[in-house]
Amino acid sequence: MQTINKNEIPEIVEVKVEKLSNLGLGIAKYNGYVIFIEGACPEDILKIRLKNKKKSFAHADILEIIKPSPCRIEPFCKMQKVCGSCQLQFIDYAAQLKYKKEIIEDSFYSIFGNKVEINNVIPSLKTIEYRHKIQYPISETENSKRILAGYYKQGSNEIVNIKYCPIQPEYSNTIINFIRNKVQELGISGYKTKNYSGILRHVLIRISAFNNKNLVTLVINSDKVPEKIKILSECIFKELDHISGVCVNFNTQKSNLILGNRTELLCGKKYVEEKLCDKIFKITSRTFFQVNPYTAESIFNYVKGYISKNCEAPTVLDAYAGISTFGICLSDIANKVISVEEVKDSTDMAKEIIQENQINNVEIFNVDMSKMTDLGIKYDISVIDPPRKGCTKESLDYILKLTKKEIIYVSCNPATLARDLKYLVENGCKIKSIQPFDMFPHTYHIENVAIIAV
Repeated sequence: MQTINKNEIPEIVEVKVEKLSNLGLGIAKYNGYVIFIEGACPEDILKIRLKNKKKSFAHADILEIIKPSPCRIEPFCKMQKVCGSCQLQFIDYAAQLKYKKEIIEDSFYSIFGNKVEINNVIPSLKTIEYRHKIQYPISETENSKRILAGYYKQGSNEIVNIKYCPIQPEYSNTIINFIRNKVQELGISGYKTKNYSGILRHVLIRISAFNNKNLVTLVINSDKVPEKIKILSECIFKELDHISGVCVNFNTQKSNLILGNRTELLCGKKYVEEKLCDKIFKITSRTFFQVNPYTAESIFNYVKGYISKNCEAPTVLDAYAGISTFGICLSDIANKVISVEEVKDSTDMAKEIIQENQINNVEIFNVDMSKMTDLGIKYDISVIDPPRKGCTKESLDYILKLTKKEIIYVSCNPATLARDLKYLVENGCKIKSIQPFDMFPHTYHIENVAIIAV
């Protein structure tokens, strides 16, 4: 195979985009040299300028769209090109689903070849106002001290000041704009990452699709609540509608972690309520819960429907359970559910939810899944929903040892899903199906439900 000399590749070239990478970048080739292009759509013909040339690939900026892809559209948000949130909004939604399926296929092909068939992506019921968890970093301008609240510009620490975001419920924009103005009025400083100074680091909002209530959490660079933050909290609670409560989270770490370990309720309630599968859940600022409740409902109904058709009154393992959302949703078709979650705040909340929903067949264990002990129980079905990094080998070994029929693996990361399924297949399992769901319209992210026979 001929070696490509990067120095022989011109700085400015014309290319046709072939497909999207797993990070939503367009992929093109020039004489076999791979080029990643932000803001590119498959089938675009582009004039580009290369930058950061490596031995076998480079990144590039678009200089001119010579011939746009038939799938390229005008973004519905004016901030799309500068905000780092909706990477694919310039692509027709039906095409987004097609390209997301191809991203999953590429992840599996590197491990399984063509042996695993990926189903078509099930679309989100809503493609605007779907995002019910908002995390806005807060900062201020260097000279005028104007407060900034928004998302980070792609690949930078620069905040894009956003006053209206169409992918989140409309009233959340009212809340953010109120906070931005009130912070300015009260003289509360925004956080500066350069020297780790300033008080207000982030504003988090959890929004209920069930009753439209909002939980606001102010993340501060302090170990105690300053008087101005108390005043801000009272103003949010008293002057805005649809506020269930206001909390403060203490985070003095010199890192990019959003939340610190301690949260304090200042006004109202520390949670919002959400409804899934006819069950009422409580969601706090620290609770893991899907950001798109409409697609979440589709996933839970899909899993519940599959189990109902294939297993009568099963014993179910709910691993990496969070607030035991899967376990609680499956409780009315299961004989027994064992729910395992390492975060104590989540298991404490799960116990409250179980009690209030009058559920008596879900047992909660506050333990790292990797350290879960054998309870002398065999599970008919194991449902696992790990974080993006996937499962540990110890967790998979536990699940393999004690699951009798099937494993249902829910994943937001095709790469770690493919890796973990490789381990399961090597240990005698068979992949029955991969069903993608679009949890995050207009982004490169995609949720998958894999059904594996043990």
